[in-house]
Amino acid sequence: MTELAASSQPLIACQECDLLQRIPALPVGGRARCARCGFVLAARPSDPLELPLVLTLTALIVFVVANTMPLMDLSAVGRYASTTILGGAWQMWLDGERITAMIVTFCAVIAPAFFLLLMLTVLLAARRPPLPHWSGELLRWGLHMQPWAMYDVMLLGILVALIKIAELATVNPGVGMYAMGLLAVLLPAISVTFDAREIWKRVEWKHGDELAAAAFADENYVERGR
Repeated sequence: MTELAASSQPLIACQECDLLQRIPALPVGGRARCARCGFVLAARPSDPLELPLVLTLTALIVFVVANTMPLMDLSAVGRYASTTILGGAWQMWLDGERITAMIVTFCAVIAPAFFLLLMLTVLLAARRPPLPHWSGELLRWGLHMQPWAMYDVMLLGILVALIKIAELATVNPGVGMYAMGLLAVLLPAISVTFDAREIWKRVEWKHGDELAAAAFADENYVERGR
């Protein structure tokens, strides 16, 4: 029976050494490491639902602040200016940099908004199992949106720009800048503390195919970790 359950698990390639191996069922707080290089292939957090819910609510509030408050204040030769994320993207659009404006809008506004809202919906629904089958679809779309929320990359780009213009103007970081920095920490924290397999176990599948659902859950769980 144990060998049959182990053989039903999908083969996973270690992203460090490419060794193919199967991940067994993990206990709460457990981790699965690569048999060859020791890389952590999967982990099961001790609090897979409540802590991610708190972090998601916090991130959603910080997200609103980051997109409504000024990123920075600039003053030079008697002129003063400030802008928000959307304001900067709109100015890029007006200046003819439309592709860049769309990328900034998608990665800084649309993708993180969808990720946080979908995650919040799924985590709230998970408090009363079984979850309807559409919760699995919401989770899948949320995990697809997560890699596109690139606040860390955007923050690094803004810091480089600030260093370059510091000699030409007086720059003061705004509340939006600090909110972006906090989001760059909160979004990865949600991923680290969230266990997608706990959600898949609670989904009420239409056709009751538990084995296929479990295999699909494990595959998506490991892919999310990459």
